[in-house]
Amino acid sequence: MVLKSINPFTNETIGEYAVHTAADVEQKLQAGWKAFAALKQAGVQQRAAWMTQLAANLKANATEYGSLITREMGKTLKEAKAEVLKCAATAEYYATHIESMLLPRLIESDARKSYAAFEPKGIILAIMPWNFPFWQVFRFAIPNLLAGNAALLKHASNVSGCGLAIEQIFRDAGFPDGAFQALILPSKDMEPVIADSRVQGVTLTGSTPAGTSVAALAGKYIKKTVLELGGSDPFIVLKDADLNEAAKIAVKARMQNAGQSCIAAKRWIVESPVLEDFTQMVQSIISSLKQGDPFQTDTDTGPMARIDLADDISRQLRESVAKGAQLLAGGEQNGCNFTPALLTGVAPGMPAFDEETFGPLAAVISANDEAHAIRLANQTPFGLGSALWTRDLDKAARLAPLIDSGNVFINTMVRSDARLPFGGVKQSGYGRELSLEGAHEFLNIKTVFIQ
Repeated sequence: MVLKSINPFTNETIGEYAVHTAADVEQKLQAGWKAFAALKQAGVQQRAAWMTQLAANLKANATEYGSLITREMGKTLKEAKAEVLKCAATAEYYATHIESMLLPRLIESDARKSYAAFEPKGIILAIMPWNFPFWQVFRFAIPNLLAGNAALLKHASNVSGCGLAIEQIFRDAGFPDGAFQALILPSKDMEPVIADSRVQGVTLTGSTPAGTSVAALAGKYIKKTVLELGGSDPFIVLKDADLNEAAKIAVKARMQNAGQSCIAAKRWIVESPVLEDFTQMVQSIISSLKQGDPFQTDTDTGPMARIDLADDISRQLRESVAKGAQLLAGGEQNGCNFTPALLTGVAPGMPAFDEETFGPLAAVISANDEAHAIRLANQTPFGLGSALWTRDLDKAARLAPLIDSGNVFINTMVRSDARLPFGGVKQSGYGRELSLEGAHEFLNIKTVFIQ
């Protein structure tokens, strides 16, 4: 059995990868366990030095790695290069700060001395998606390898080339053989890996159904999980917002990566007094976007990553229009290519409101007032990110706690940042990546009590 990588713009098969056998998987588990011991023995300063070298290698080869990303999943080359550079910046950040993040936390008690120590646990399995095939992997791997864990990656089947390239990147930076390894496996073959005693945790970024399946398996074998799942992020524009800036950022936050982002601004909830002006502004911007060849410098959005994804966003658009939404721009499909689309008059009961729309489809929703806007924002099973636009920062501080999400960004677009914890609530998952909280998720928080 082989897994194929298909260029979504040309529909050409660009890679075929033989699935690993059970013997291959066992060999990788043995190598990972051996590397875990080597990482612990190396110490945090040596691990940080390797990570600093990794960052330098990423920066030096950003075009090469970006081109691989673009060929395998279709995002524009400029977006792909930016993704690689973000990985490099995160590697540098953690290499600088990991030693302080791992320091024992002294705790006052009736002991002579008591503290919480943060120690690595073993191999951590990552099940990662195709939409950010470098960033999603590196934001998990960087803090975990720096903390002393080894990593196994089961990447999405259409970006196997990226997974193998990342394995080589860690090796080239000096990390021990086996410290980071890619598994070429279909999802149905993952249970034995999750069950293995050397695997001490599982992190997944993907759909809510995938999270349900992996969480059930991990629970069966008593394995810690972190899940970053889907989102239907609200982008709330109140009547006192800076409309010009809000419109510009709304389009960027929705259409980046051809709309294929868990934290894309998927539902634009706009107070009625400014609804018409905001709609005209975003319509003008969306109509000017160029969709096409992701390697061309003037392309704004490339193809969607697979034909089934483009078919599904077309279905959601058609069904929403059939239920009363109005199409103001875009929406044409040609294979994996889908022109950025704008729907107005979107309301609960339509796919563009109720479902996660994972593609370049923007939905404008009218809110009577700020309280109604918050109710609409929370009227979703998801809770990953949210944006709130208002010139009144005291009002923003008052409203932010009322929004059910893991992230609230005021007057800007939602994004992940190594300095800030990232994750969701409700069906968007649990646990956190990045920052101190992410670095500690897969560590043994060991209490030491000295009488």
